[in-house]
Amino acid sequence: MTTAVLTFVLNGQPVSLENISPTLTLLTYLRQSGLVGTKEGCADGDCGACTVAVVGQRADGGLHYQAMNSCLIPMGAIAGRQIVTVEGVASGELHPVQTQMVELGGSQCGYCTPGFIMSLFAAYYDSSLDDEAVEGNLCRCTGYLPIRRVLQGLSPPPPQDPFQARLAAEADPLPGMAYRGNGQQFFRPTQLNGVLELMQTHSDATLVAGATDLGLELTHHRQQYSVLISLEAVHELQVLAQTDVAVIIGAAVPLGRLKAILQGVFPALDEMLHWFAAAQVRNRATLGGNIGTASPIGDLPPVLLALDATLTLASAAGTRTVAIASFFTGYRQTRRRADEVIVAVTIPKTMAPGAARRLSQSYKVGKRGTDDISIVAAAFTIDLDVQGTIVLARLAYGGVAATPIRAIAAETALLGQPWTQATVQAIKPQLLETFTPLSDLRASADYRNRLVANLFEKFFVEFSGD
Repeated sequence: MTTAVLTFVLNGQPVSLENISPTLTLLTYLRQSGLVGTKEGCADGDCGACTVAVVGQRADGGLHYQAMNSCLIPMGAIAGRQIVTVEGVASGELHPVQTQMVELGGSQCGYCTPGFIMSLFAAYYDSSLDDEAVEGNLCRCTGYLPIRRVLQGLSPPPPQDPFQARLAAEADPLPGMAYRGNGQQFFRPTQLNGVLELMQTHSDATLVAGATDLGLELTHHRQQYSVLISLEAVHELQVLAQTDVAVIIGAAVPLGRLKAILQGVFPALDEMLHWFAAAQVRNRATLGGNIGTASPIGDLPPVLLALDATLTLASAAGTRTVAIASFFTGYRQTRRRADEVIVAVTIPKTMAPGAARRLSQSYKVGKRGTDDISIVAAAFTIDLDVQGTIVLARLAYGGVAATPIRAIAAETALLGQPWTQATVQAIKPQLLETFTPLSDLRASADYRNRLVANLFEKFFVEFSGD
């Protein structure tokens, strides 16, 4: 049944809104409602000035506060959620996070400080007070040291803390809903069949998961969406399972949860997730979304190419499996049909026949370490036999072609060769000529080609002693 009322909890108080646009961003709503402590900086999910805390599920199933960029969250996605803004942090007296920021000189000009407060607030209750907690808050008016002292000076929250009490409740699944407001529709089914039925009924619908990519369109009003189908509550898309031979990752699993649960399973994935945007984005972004957008500079597709992942796609006609190696067909084009949804990604754990050990790692080169678009992303997998001969090679790149792509000719040339400096030096001239990247504001084509070859050499240097 479709409703015209959107409900959620804001700073501990229930809120019911009628006929509000489901594509209005949470940031815009907050500021229009007088909660102007949440600032608009870049409106791209980069600066962190608009950070709020949203109650969500931890990797172990309990509740915790998650820092998120309100500029990227459509109002439809907050139905049934609990939101805390900087106005809700203090109750009669300053919150310990705020007190530390004042006393240790971490308070800045004032514009970006609320975003820092909210990132620290989420980390304070999640026992994750380290530099990563504020990596998505880019302003450093006071320098790094005062903010680091705040991180180091915070003690664990007391048990009677009212914000702790809000997390004591049992975690409930995100509720399904069908909402209509301002002439637009926002659906959040909880079963895959529901998604497929809606896709048949609404052929013009746009699928949305974390909305970190679509949110850019919303915040800059570049495109209107009459029907959105949210995937984030679909049970089948939230699966995260391991067997002896593979890991199966639901397409709607947030990257923050993925990072926590799969730590140590795939080193190349660990490395790229570390550099993937910042916590505010990882708490919303999904693996399926990063694949589905088919961006040639997406961070995760090169890793999945190097690990030989496969995708499960579903439609009303049934399911099918597609190797990610053949999934990308052109710029922003894939083999996913209009009536299909990405259900899961399967990453094998097994090595090639005859292999005795595996070497695998990923690299991202950008103008900033985290929270930036890559100039070139690369991921490599090399399987060696007991003599140190290469029996499998996968060299995958992003940012050098219209799609994420593997250096197939170089991979073939490496087979049967010893894993030595001489082999790497012999393959570098071929890697320099493999792709024809573009020159743009981030880097020249020549620089990108040099990275293609040099990152593989870097990989060898790091793993030659293993």
